[in-house]
Amino acid sequence: MAKTYLIGELSKEFDVTTRTIRFYESEGLLAPTRDGQKRIYSDQDRVNLKLILRGKRLGFSLAESKDLIELYDPESGNTKQLKTLLEKIEQQRALLAQQLTDIQLMQAELDDAELRCREAFTHSCAE
Repeated sequence: MAKTYLIGELSKEFDVTTRTIRFYESEGLLAPTRDGQKRIYSDQDRVNLKLILRGKRLGFSLAESKDLIELYDPESGNTKQLKTLLEKIEQQRALLAQQLTDIQLMQAELDDAELRCREAFTHSCAE
């Protein structure tokens, strides 16, 4: 028999709220079955939740994570999924590199502004 999980078990395992899990369900990323009011999550749902949270940590949007999950095809060796993931990683690295450059430029501008401000302050206090 396949392993199943209750929402509270997944919530504790991945340190997310049950509301978060229900949100991912409403977005079509998780598809639990029901036993009365209980949600019963499959091992695939568990894997999908793990991928969603990993994607979030890597800076991927929920839509990007959903696209990657939908590309899951073990019969093909997941080549399309892996290729797409590599492309997204490359895009994310480029974005982070640009953000780092922008931050360094902003720090230099702040340093310059601070220097001018301190010089002006020192000059006005000396008078």
